[in-house]
Amino acid sequence: MDYIEKALEKLKEWARKLVEALLGPEAQPEPEPIPVPVRDPQRR
Repeated sequence: MDYIEKALEKLKEWARKLVEALLGPEAQPEPEPIPVPVRDPQRR
């Protein structure tokens, strides 16, 4: 069983490295967009 656990740990490590190589380091949450006031005419 110890062999299987070591193999799974290696697979997890390789998968993490592969994801980091493809997507960059750990994903950061996207910053919230800043609301921009827009002048909306009252009448047309």
